[in-house]
Amino acid sequence: MIIRDSYRNLSQHLKNTQVTVVTGMRRVGKSTAIQYLLEQVKHSNKAYFDCEQLEIRELFNRKNYKSIIDELQLTGLNFSKPCVIALDEIQLVENLPSFIKYVYDTYRVKFLVTGSSSYYMKNRFSESLAGRKRIFEMFPLNFKEFLQFKKTNLNGVEKFSFKSFNDAWYNRCRDLYEEFICFGGFPEVVLQKQLKDKKAMLKDIINSYVEMDVKLLSDYSLSDELYKLIKLLAARVGSKVDYTKLGSIAGINRQKLSDYLQLLESTYLIYLVKPFTKNIDKEVSQQPKIYFSDTGIINELAGGQLSSGQLFENSIAAQLKPIGDVRYYRKKTGQEIDFIFKENMAIEAKETAIVQDKQILQLRAKSIEISKNILVSRFVPPTNFRNFMWGGNIF
Repeated sequence: MIIRDSYRNLSQHLKNTQVTVVTGMRRVGKSTAIQYLLEQVKHSNKAYFDCEQLEIRELFNRKNYKSIIDELQLTGLNFSKPCVIALDEIQLVENLPSFIKYVYDTYRVKFLVTGSSSYYMKNRFSESLAGRKRIFEMFPLNFKEFLQFKKTNLNGVEKFSFKSFNDAWYNRCRDLYEEFICFGGFPEVVLQKQLKDKKAMLKDIINSYVEMDVKLLSDYSLSDELYKLIKLLAARVGSKVDYTKLGSIAGINRQKLSDYLQLLESTYLIYLVKPFTKNIDKEVSQQPKIYFSDTGIINELAGGQLSSGQLFENSIAAQLKPIGDVRYYRKKTGQEIDFIFKENMAIEAKETAIVQDKQILQLRAKSIEISKNILVSRFVPPTNFRNFMWGGNIF
C-alpha cells in the first residue's frame, strides 16, 4: 500500500478517542485510508462495514441500538474492551450519527468513518457529535503522490516542493506532469496503463458521482438538469460565476443555481475561489471564480472545449487548494493576480513564463502589500529566463 501524505495526520489521530472522520469526493481514496488505519490497530477487536451494502444499511438503520450492538457482538466485537469500528460512506445511513453518539458515550469504541459530503459532515453529522469528532479532508493525489503511484522510484522528491525551477527535476518529470494535468489525480485513473482505460475510468467516476451523491443530497429527478449545469461550468473554468448569465443559459433561477453550486462544492466537485480583499462588503459583492477539484474530471466534462491555459490554471488551483487558503485578486481596471495563497503570497500561472510576467506580478503584488510572489510556468521559455517555479514543484 502506498502511504499518502494525509495518512500521517490520520495515524496520529488514531490514538485519540474522538471519532476520526475522513471526507472527500467519491473514489478519492477514503476507503483505502481507513483500511490503512485499521491495519495500524494492533489488537483484533475491530471491524469494517461498508454502508453501500444494503444489509449494512438495514442493520444500522434500526431504531433499537441494543439490537445493533447485539448483532455486532455476534460478528465477534467485544464491547467490554476497547474496540475500533470503521464505517464507510456513512451519509447513506440516516440513523448512524445518533448511533455513533450513543456508542461513543457508552462504550470504549474508536470510530473511523468516511463520507462524501462536507456539508453533511460539517452540519448534520456535527450536530450529533459536537466535540466528539475531528474531520479530515481527502483530495485527489498531489504530484508527489502521483509520482509514487507511478512507481518512479525517485528519492528526495520533498526537496523540490515550492522551489525555483530546476532543470534536472523538470527534465525527469515533465512528461509525467503533463499526464497529471491531462488525467488528474484519482488513484484508480493514475493506475490505469492505457489512455482509453483512463478515460473510461473518469467517465465512471463522473457517473457514480451524479448517480450516488446527487441522488442522496438533492432531488434525484433534477440530476439531468444538474449534469447540464456541470458541463456548462466545465467550459468556464477560471472565470467568475455570472449567476444571471449562467442561469439564463441553463434555464435555472438564481436561487436554485446558488443551491446547486453549494451542492457541487460541498461534494468536492468544484472550488469556488473568493476574491482577496480586506473589505468584507466587497468580498460578499464580488463573484467567485470557479475551478474543478481534478483536471482529469474537467477535461472529460469539457470535451475538448478548454484551452491549454485554462487546464493549466485549473491544475494550479487544484494543487494549491488542499494545502492552504486560495483567493484571487482583481481591480476594477481589469488587472488581476490569479491566486493569493494563504493571504500572503501572490501566484500567477502562465503556460510559458517570460521576464515581463515576473515584473508585472511583482508590481501588482506590491500594490496590495504582498511581498511574496511566485510566477508558475508549465513550460520552459526559449530564453534564458529562469526566475519562475515549474508547476510540478507545487505539492
